[in-house]
Amino acid sequence: MREFIVEADGGSRGNPGPAGYGSVVIDVATGETLAERAEYIGVATNNVAEYRGLVAGLRAAAELDPSASVHVRMDSKLVVEQMSGRWKIKHPDMKPLAMEAARVFPPGRVTYEWIPRERNKHADRLANEAMDAGAKGEQWSASTSVAELQARASAGAASAAASSASSSVSSSPGRASRRGAAESLGGGAAKADADVRAAQTVASSGWAPADMGAPATFVLLRHGETPLTPQKRFSGSGGTDPSLSEVGQEQARLVGEALARRGTVQEILASPLARTRQTAAAVADRLGLDVTVEDGLRETDFGAWEGLTFGEVRERYPDDLNRWLSDPDAEPTGGGESFAATATRIAATRDKLIATYAGRTVLLVTHVTPIKTFVRLALGAPPESLFRMELSAASLSAVAYYADGNASVRLFNDTSHLRP
Repeated sequence: MREFIVEADGGSRGNPGPAGYGSVVIDVATGETLAERAEYIGVATNNVAEYRGLVAGLRAAAELDPSASVHVRMDSKLVVEQMSGRWKIKHPDMKPLAMEAARVFPPGRVTYEWIPRERNKHADRLANEAMDAGAKGEQWSASTSVAELQARASAGAASAAASSASSSVSSSPGRASRRGAAESLGGGAAKADADVRAAQTVASSGWAPADMGAPATFVLLRHGETPLTPQKRFSGSGGTDPSLSEVGQEQARLVGEALARRGTVQEILASPLARTRQTAAAVADRLGLDVTVEDGLRETDFGAWEGLTFGEVRERYPDDLNRWLSDPDAEPTGGGESFAATATRIAATRDKLIATYAGRTVLLVTHVTPIKTFVRLALGAPPESLFRMELSAASLSAVAYYADGNASVRLFNDTSHLRP
């Protein structure tokens, strides 16, 4: 089965105002641009233009191979979330367009990914060219096939060779004139040539780094405060399972607001304990997402130490505490879970979630030890590094996992969203 990438965009100057869309179909196997679509659609909103771009891109892909699978990449969070089924479609202008897009390919053959605007430049350029034409009063559209793109590339290469041969006898003003003529083509041959050359460069072997695609990104959220948090008492999976305090509930609300502004979270998973499920529910309500409970994200079981302060544990169980601090295989008094056992559990959970959510951004609402363990494993740090990390209630950390097995710690213990 062939695999295509469809990149689509749309814009409106005035919202609503003069609007246009652009779409690109790319062959996953070769990186080659197979088709372009663009059109000035008159007065419309940004969202309508984005949906029109999506429909045009999917149709272009279906014309190339109706049996293909398609991965859509857009910088419209709204369209991506609605077409993925996570957000409801309420606006009457968008419902028929969404239905039209859903009918192009059978269910299950199209996936969606949000990408930053700077990674959607090709489709954005086409949309702007369409709007530029509309501003001049032109009813403008463009449909370009791979054969035309390749022809443009060949013509561009021949032109470049001729320019290179003549440059040794041409004056600087002449070279500037040729460059100006090429740039004045706007959405014509010069830009198409560049697009094809870029696609061929990505597909070719050489010293350029491999394109690993979008990583699985885990945004790690520690739950909000419970009554035990300010007292710094051991609170694991074997204790009383406390709920959030009023402070913790407000922290969860603030996290939801912050993540809504960022607009990148696509899934939410939570530990089965009450404090994490409550934190996740507050965030999910703000983002319009559901919460999946993942048992692997539970906190360490601290055995007989549950509910005690560190000082109380040192006073009652000094030898057990010293072993626990020096040996990752040592268990808390009373048959709790060792750091080594926690690490094994978190590693297995990590691997399962990476396979399940490849290329997606997932919020994992969990606890101190699991979050520190995710970070420790990503850094390849020794077990004793757990004691050298500070992790506040309702803090955010993030780790990205790439297809080659590498991990990148992107954020740790961010509490900026809790400040006034």
